Amino acid sequence: MSRFQKAVLACFLASVYVVPSVVRADTPRAPSTDSQTQSQTEDKRKALLADATSAIQETQSALKQLDDNKPQEALAALERATGKLDVILARDPQLELAPAGVNVVTYDIEGGVDAVKKVRKQAEDLIDAGQLQEARHLLKGLASETVVSVTNLPLATYPDAIKSAVKLIDQKKLDAAKHVLQAALDTQVVTDTIIPLPVVRAQEYLKTAEGLAEKKDRTKEDNDHLNRALDQANGQIQFAQALGYGTKKDFDSLDKQLAEIREKTADNKFGSGLFAKIKASISDLLKSSQSKSG
Repeated sequence: MSRFQKAVLACFLASVYVVPSVVRADTPRAPSTDSQTQSQTEDKRKALLADATSAIQETQSALKQLDDNKPQEALAALERATGKLDVILARDPQLELAPAGVNVVTYDIEGGVDAVKKVRKQAEDLIDAGQLQEARHLLKGLASETVVSVTNLPLATYPDAIKSAVKLIDQKKLDAAKHVLQAALDTQVVTDTIIPLPVVRAQEYLKTAEGLAEKKDRTKEDNDHLNRALDQANGQIQFAQALGYGTKKDFDSLDKQLAEIREKTADNKFGSGLFAKIKASISDLLKSSQSKSG
């Protein structure tokens, strides 16, 4: 994984749990306050992650104790799990999903747009011929993305399941208690967020180009760098289109906006705000191409 991809993932993982805040528009915020707020948010996210993970581990421990016919030990484990869940809810009573684990996997492919188009054509021919499974195997490799999977405890149901299991153990209905606990563990919610790497890379190239486009009296080297950054952004956008990270309408709009930027920066013209529209479009494309599943 590149240094840039790691930076993107670090930003995303830091926002797995974000505490909303309200700031008055006319109230300046000191950098130190922002830093403290960010640190407190990160600390809270880590604490939630630790408590939720501990609650799952204690539930698993209780299940094992029941398998070993040790109901008192199981009750002790469930008491500890309940304590962790109470702490989570005390921190945020409105929280519906408590993050209990994060897994990150990156997929990338070798080759360019032409190679992707060739595979797509082969898959389309296979689909037309009714060979869906062959097409599925071909398309499986067509991805350039990072998938962040977050395992969550559903706080609307998990604590109640623990309480139900405790009652069943008290009633000496150990098999029923085991069934309830296993069901609770099976109802963890996994959300997958997809980060399309070509779109993110295009953002970075556009950021570089924007800085150069705002520069007065650019040198030839500056102009070469600007054009190269725009070409690289365009290349990543074309790659994203080939991989299907957006609609034809999305990419037609981006092509038009790139052409406008080239025109407005030709002959050493410069200015600010030239990239506002394309940055918004790229941001929208990034959001729309991300998907979450449970």
